[in-house]
Amino acid sequence: MENRQAIKAENLVKTFGKGDSMVEVINGASFQVNKGELVALIAPSGAGKTTLLMMIGCVLEPTSGSIWLGDEKVYENRWLTKETRKIRREKIGFIFQAHYLIPFLTILDNITLVPQTNGISKEESEKNAIALLRYFDIEDKAKSMPSSLSGGQNQRAAIARALANRPQIILADEPTAALDIKRSVDVVKMLKKIAVDQDVAVIMVTHDEAMLPLCDRILKIEDKKVVSHSVSENKETGIL
Repeated sequence: MENRQAIKAENLVKTFGKGDSMVEVINGASFQVNKGELVALIAPSGAGKTTLLMMIGCVLEPTSGSIWLGDEKVYENRWLTKETRKIRREKIGFIFQAHYLIPFLTILDNITLVPQTNGISKEESEKNAIALLRYFDIEDKAKSMPSSLSGGQNQRAAIARALANRPQIILADEPTAALDIKRSVDVVKMLKKIAVDQDVAVIMVTHDEAMLPLCDRILKIEDKKVVSHSVSENKETGIL
């Protein structure tokens, strides 16, 4: 049977500071996310959602625990590779609430930047970028600058950029926070379509309860651990 695991965390711990000033943000978080899943990550403000996302994304080093990305164990009480930047470039796509497109590059150049950094030819990078822009119905904006696009179009371009390196995992930190409800729904539906079509795992941090029914599953940080809820459980009990 095919292994569908995209992300696995065991007993993750993250503390900041030392001694009397030490703050424990995550303590013993364990969970798994599979390929093809769109999973919401929720918790009150300051409870460690972004911290957890950045540990999974090999940006922030945990204090202890284990992390697998696909079949590869990348962390066990220390990074098991010195190439965390390479892992981020090749395996992970990041999406944020602000699009962070480079303002002096065209949309096409924004999307091709990382693939070309990874050694993909300009021709192949642009071909893939145009296909992504067509997928998001903004192919006509390829030569435009970010300043000439609407907020929703820029966010679609940012999602296309996150997909440009053909990642196994997409980590989205409140990607709908700056959008109205209609555009927010459109973005989350896009993320769900991407998860299925591209067979990637998507973790989306959100405060917006209206987005939860569009997700496959909900992860909630409770008592500094991670608890998995089904979407139906949220409808029945309300977990925000």
